[in-house]
Amino acid sequence: MCMIFTFFRHIAPHLHVKLKNNMCGIVAYIGQREAYPIVLKGLKRLEYRGYDSAGVALMNDGLKVYKKKGKVSELEDHLTGKNTSSHIAIGHTRWATHGEPCDRNSHPHSSGNGKLAMIHNGIIENYTQLKQELLNKGHVFTSDTDTEVLIHFIEEIQQSNQCSLEEALRIALKRVVGAYVIVILDQDNPDTLIAARKGSPLVIGVGKGEHFLASDASPIVEYTKEVVYVNDYEIAIIKADELILKNISNERQTPYIQKLDIELAAIEKGGFDHFMLKEVFEQPQTILDSLRGRLDAKKGTLTIGGIRDHLAQLAGAKRIIIVACGTSWHAGLVAEYMIEELCRIPVEVEYASEFRYRNPVVGEGDVIIAVSQSGETADTLVAIEAAKKKGATILGVCNVVGSSIARISDAGAYTHAGPEIGVASTKAFTAQLAVLCLIGLKVAQEKGTITEQRFQHLLDELDHIPEKVAAALQLNEQIKAIADKYKDARDFLYLGRGYNFPVALEGALKLKEISYIHAEGYPAAEMKHGPIALVDENLPVVFVATRDSYYEKVVSNIQEIKARKGKVIAVVTEGDLTIPAMADDVIIIPEADELVAPIVSVIPLQLLAYHVGVLKGYDVDKPRNLAKSVTVE
Repeated sequence: MCMIFTFFRHIAPHLHVKLKNNMCGIVAYIGQREAYPIVLKGLKRLEYRGYDSAGVALMNDGLKVYKKKGKVSELEDHLTGKNTSSHIAIGHTRWATHGEPCDRNSHPHSSGNGKLAMIHNGIIENYTQLKQELLNKGHVFTSDTDTEVLIHFIEEIQQSNQCSLEEALRIALKRVVGAYVIVILDQDNPDTLIAARKGSPLVIGVGKGEHFLASDASPIVEYTKEVVYVNDYEIAIIKADELILKNISNERQTPYIQKLDIELAAIEKGGFDHFMLKEVFEQPQTILDSLRGRLDAKKGTLTIGGIRDHLAQLAGAKRIIIVACGTSWHAGLVAEYMIEELCRIPVEVEYASEFRYRNPVVGEGDVIIAVSQSGETADTLVAIEAAKKKGATILGVCNVVGSSIARISDAGAYTHAGPEIGVASTKAFTAQLAVLCLIGLKVAQEKGTITEQRFQHLLDELDHIPEKVAAALQLNEQIKAIADKYKDARDFLYLGRGYNFPVALEGALKLKEISYIHAEGYPAAEMKHGPIALVDENLPVVFVATRDSYYEKVVSNIQEIKARKGKVIAVVTEGDLTIPAMADDVIIIPEADELVAPIVSVIPLQLLAYHVGVLKGYDVDKPRNLAKSVTVE
């Protein structure tokens, strides 16, 4: 189960991403089947990425483009009754960056002569300059997007140079500044798709006499398990029975075909009302998958193949810097506590978006741990690339095999959580905690900063975590009742100490994402430095109060809240008799060592956020204004 990250380094050159790619969705098909149904289903599979409009282009008595603001279902309704028969098509879900969400700004965009249609993920930074040049040459634009500028630019080069579309694209991309995945449909070559990538993921599914293109594997897995991940600065020329890859210098590249390790069932709801709930309930299995093949508690062994060759560097690190965003950043905070306690190495946790724009002091002897569910977060990619140039060792922790972070890292470990469709991350978080704990334990063993007794104890604790998470999930109905009680609150406060402080942050984030209720996470001791002013009889305060070395202090904090008539919801450990007597609502979870307890204590907070969101009538899988991965500045 252990994947060695350096395995991927021969697949792709080091990334040079200047601006973050967006989370738009791309789907395309060429082959013998009807293309439109495949593309439409693919767009629905990509809805979780976040979008505000959708569109398709296909060949049917010429090039036809259809697009619509709103959901994919609205596009589907728009095309009802129209002749969509075609063996080639491209489709797109747009997340607005340039130009408001509306029909005319939706993709695909067409060239001036109407012979080319293009879909695009990313941002063209120098589009204003290019647009002005094209306006001066008489081009007319019908949208406010950078994408329309790019397809007009390609058209202009093709006409001026009297060259092929492939050559025009190559010339254009040498001039373009920014990030992109693009797919072009050409009326004059109706048997060919042309695609290119820089800084945004593109996967090509290989079938018999057919090819599938998508932003990730979810639209492809239904049809084929054989895929090619396109590398940065590569151009793909795709026919039904042929795939040609070239670099931007027009040199042929050998496509590297990989086998997908996901099943169709993993991207379907499986009887649950929402993907989020399904993924919350998958956690006993996904945590087990993160541990399987690595942890053998009975034998007292721990093996992580992905860091084996760099273990000495990790143990000898002057410091460790964890870079991440959002939920992954919270996992990094827990890891900071873990690694410093176990390994006695100073740890800093940085927002990747801030780290990349500072001028941080990084060099040889430093280890950068990049934590990302998708492995494509461009802020994180840019941050680790810069650190790598300065001599730091890069360790990647991500979920998606073959992702960009996996490729650029010197070493690392996959979390094996499987596809996460719900926008609010749940199972990815607990899998990250499990893997980061394994890494901390392995480095501590190598360094000699942990006793054999403590090492074995923590192996045993991790071994029992899946069943303890399963026990916490049995509280679902109780938590639903608590959610119903507090669903109309305007604000929430989440408090914890030590390892439970990042859990409080994650709980607050989940509630904000899913229910749109303002929530703050704070170290419990810091509430007296401001947040306590908010406390009254209308404020629910969630305490992550499992029994640990901070327990008595947390009890005092709860008393302070109750003295001001705040409503206390307490997550406590089995056998606790003190806090339940004080709290308004109590959620009792299995006891675990404080180092691994966050993997269990976060479960009730995930369920609380889920039920509040559902009870308020919101689509918890696709919360407003959010994409699966925040990758647009």
